[in-house]
Amino acid sequence: MHRSRMVGILIDTPAEHVDATVGFWSAALGAQPYPAPGEEQFTALIDAAPGLFTVVQAVDDAPRYHVDIETDDLEAEVARLTALGAELVTRWKDAFTLRAPGGHLLCVVPVHSDPETFAASARTWP
Repeated sequence: MHRSRMVGILIDTPAEHVDATVGFWSAALGAQPYPAPGEEQFTALIDAAPGLFTVVQAVDDAPRYHVDIETDDLEAEVARLTALGAELVTRWKDAFTLRAPGGHLLCVVPVHSDPETFAASARTWP
């Protein structure tokens, strides 16, 4: 058995538009922008959506949104989602990028929320 939960929404933005995107979404959502130390491609929008990480991510691709699912067993969660019809796109560090039916991207990442939040809100899968 393993557990997982949707942990965040990422606003993927071409690198040349990151500043404008961060400015817009932080003002629109009443959030405080916070650049992620050591990972310059990520800017967190603190308190944009309570209970979810909301992040602007610089990408070398078209603008889009994707969700992150955190799990205590990466391989089991990727296997579960591919059995549901998702396709593996790539792996970066310890995150897997999948494409769900319909074409939407999602990432499967290790648990990075606090343990109490994860325990309280993650679903358990066989």
